[in-house]
Amino acid sequence: MDRSKVLASLSALSNEARLDLMRLLVVAGDDGLAAGKIGVELGHSASRLSFHLGILEQAGLIRSRRVARNVIYSADLAGLGGTISYLLRDCCMDHPQVHACCNPARVDDAIPMLSE
Repeated sequence: MDRSKVLASLSALSNEARLDLMRLLVVAGDDGLAAGKIGVELGHSASRLSFHLGILEQAGLIRSRRVARNVIYSADLAGLGGTISYLLRDCCMDHPQVHACCNPARVDDAIPMLSE
């Protein structure tokens, strides 16, 4: 991944609403979520949601597809992984202490499941 793409990704993720949106879409998996469902889950208006979705999509962190009258959004895990990999490999020089801090099994950071 090149530096300009990483900078766009990090810039997109530096907003609370977009970070929450990414967490929601990662949990939703490959099936993704319809824009309306995302708005309900996060409590965002359609215009605010559209703005944030556009930024994340331009940064290569999410993708969209049309299914009938709905637009379905899902996390682009390759884009997210590329950003994380760049940070670990190129910025942190694969430093072992940095890698040790990247433990995904931390219970206190658990992501709540989508409401039914």
